[in-house]
Amino acid sequence: MMAEDRPRGLGRGLSALIGDEAPAHAAAPPRGARTLPLAFLKPNPHQPRKTFHEEELRDLAVSIREKGLLQPILVRPVPGQHDAYEIVAGERRWRAAQMAKLHDVPVVVRELSDGEALELAIIENVQREDLNAIEEAAAYHELSERFGYTQERLAEEIGKSRSHIANTLRLLKLPESVKAMIREGKLTAGHARTLIGLADPEARAKEIVSGGLNVRQAEARKAEHTRAKKPHHKDADTRALESNLANALGLKVEIAHKANGAGEVRIFYKTLEQLDDVCRRLSNPKPGI
Repeated sequence: MMAEDRPRGLGRGLSALIGDEAPAHAAAPPRGARTLPLAFLKPNPHQPRKTFHEEELRDLAVSIREKGLLQPILVRPVPGQHDAYEIVAGERRWRAAQMAKLHDVPVVVRELSDGEALELAIIENVQREDLNAIEEAAAYHELSERFGYTQERLAEEIGKSRSHIANTLRLLKLPESVKAMIREGKLTAGHARTLIGLADPEARAKEIVSGGLNVRQAEARKAEHTRAKKPHHKDADTRALESNLANALGLKVEIAHKANGAGEVRIFYKTLEQLDDVCRRLSNPKPGI
């Protein structure tokens, strides 16, 4: 089978399209790259990565001024536009190259569909761990909703477990305030996963941030909270006794047994008259109570 006839697996990352990366000491771009003016390039509106830290871009710009742009930017032609190319992978390098005041940059031009372009943009960022958990979740969601990817296919193409894909997607259900903490780096993906399924994830997130809890501590807090909220299932005899007392008193009654054999009986009243009636019955019990 000829190389060009082989199915392209996305798990190989960008090397499948742009060849092996140039070594750190190389001055020339890798084979297959050509140069284009920076002005010809435009960002991808579906770029998964939304956060670009200014300080990191400045550091990269300094490196580019000193050593040049060693890895080309992957682009695709913009249909119907002359000398216009959409960035598929490498927007961070493109931004830093602008800071470095370069005129031309090395690129690899490929004809790619919307789906292929988005897949490769996700893969570049995920494999380099450049996305925060919310950006990663949003990227998976777009692949699912826009291109019909199942979680199984996402796991196969991205090189992550299906449980990782599912848990990451669930982060999108968190409140916007919590998502903001994740985007800002105040909460890690591990922290965020401990918030899933909680009645008040925002309060728990603030507790994690203010307390400086690590992921293990956050998991322990969630386990404690879950145990405290877990309903206690009573046996048939206890439920029958509650019913008999409730019928005799005309009020709601709850019985709670403890592991050591002790327990408590709770009688619920709505008015002072009902409380007086209970006190009178307990002070002067009659047969049948």
